[in-house]
Amino acid sequence: MKSLKTLAMVAVLGLGLAMGAGCAKNADELAPAPVAAPAVSTKAISKALTKNVVYFDFNKYDIKAEYRDMLQGMADTLKQYPSIVVLIAGNCDERGTEEYNQALGERRARAVYDYLVRLGVPAEQLDVISFGEDRPAVKGSNEEAWAKNRRDNFTIMAY
Repeated sequence: MKSLKTLAMVAVLGLGLAMGAGCAKNADELAPAPVAAPAVSTKAISKALTKNVVYFDFNKYDIKAEYRDMLQGMADTLKQYPSIVVLIAGNCDERGTEEYNQALGERRARAVYDYLVRLGVPAEQLDVISFGEDRPAVKGSNEEAWAKNRRDNFTIMAY
């Protein structure tokens, strides 16, 4: 009799475990799968982000409408990859004093920084620097060269 009782308890216990396991399986099937960032090389991300340049009008630091979509794309990428840190470098053409151009470069870099933060990029992922007139993209003293030197460019500091 005792073995029949033991057998019955084992059967009930086994049935309960089987039913419980079945429920757990169904619950797992209903749970959303974790979302992972796409597998993209850091080299590809770096290339995509650092190819971007924001150009400014003479003596200005406001972001033109033509760069908003590009900056939105950068913001989306940075939010997707929170370990990436980007340095925003403000640059000027050669006109103006060194002190003035240093300050203007800072305002240009800060304008893009503020814009990206407003788009949801954590401030910890961004840093700014001004090179003033010290790092021209193009040599020359004409409007074509000056226009290319009034810019913000981007450097990846950390992945």
